[in-house]
Amino acid sequence: MVADAQEAARLLRAGELVAFGTETVYGLGGDATNARALAAIFAAKGRPVFNPLICHFASAAAAFAEVRADPRAEAIAAHFWPGPITIVLPRRAESRIDALASAGLATLAVRVPKHEGAMALLRAAGVPVAAPSANRSGLVSPTAAQHVMDDLGGRIAAVLDCGPCVVGLESTVLDLSGDAPVLLRPGGVAVEAIEAVIGPVGLARAGDVRGPGMLASHYAPRAALRLEAKEVGPTEALLAFGAALPGAGAVWTISERGDLVEAASRLFAGLRWLDAAVAAQGLAGIAAMPVPAHGLGLAINDRLRRAAAPRS
Repeated sequence: MVADAQEAARLLRAGELVAFGTETVYGLGGDATNARALAAIFAAKGRPVFNPLICHFASAAAAFAEVRADPRAEAIAAHFWPGPITIVLPRRAESRIDALASAGLATLAVRVPKHEGAMALLRAAGVPVAAPSANRSGLVSPTAAQHVMDDLGGRIAAVLDCGPCVVGLESTVLDLSGDAPVLLRPGGVAVEAIEAVIGPVGLARAGDVRGPGMLASHYAPRAALRLEAKEVGPTEALLAFGAALPGAGAVWTISERGDLVEAASRLFAGLRWLDAAVAAQGLAGIAAMPVPAHGLGLAINDRLRRAAAPRS
């Protein structure tokens, strides 16, 4: 752990990796202009190098200095930045960001986070910070500093403890690099809110990896996950939404009152807790109750589907 943003920023400028909290999840930060630091991110996470990274900035002006923003992007930034939405845009020819951050693509994924600790770090660092989720690739994303230590302790230089993540799901990823807006990943900003600003948004094709977090199997606990559970038995752990089904061997309720905002903030912590319960109690796996597919429910269901997908 490091005590403050200044020390964390010094480590980043020195090419070290520092995990830090945002409103979404904890990110594993490295200097986005430093190829060695970016390579270290991929190595620490065990992340495929074809999976692009999100670059974080202290302001929209700093982000748009690296990419070509059109009126749609400017409108999204004005409405939602700082906040949990990432925009994919064509990179500028003069961009300082190393090509490894974009996995060789002609685009960059950029974001301005809405978190006091993250913003203090970005201002102090003075460099763009590439930061995927601070966990081993494919596993459940971290929403607390201890989650990072559990996954990456000994692999990175430091963790800046910024407290629990209030959104608890990764950012929405919106591709504005082409003529039509495309939702690459649902997340902390609902697609309905985006469409209210820029009009209709299309959905990415299956297998498309133009942005971060788009692998078919992702955000997964080690235990098997069963979706849309209508009943559960004593050999399963239960991820409950609303009133919990009776009979489970262990239960984590993401929102007893059916609040999608609360459910999003508790999802990843719940998957981690249930994963540990399955291992400790010798249970067969995790059953997840249905979650409505609107608002943040779209992002919750996306993460659950990826968590339940066959492992590569």
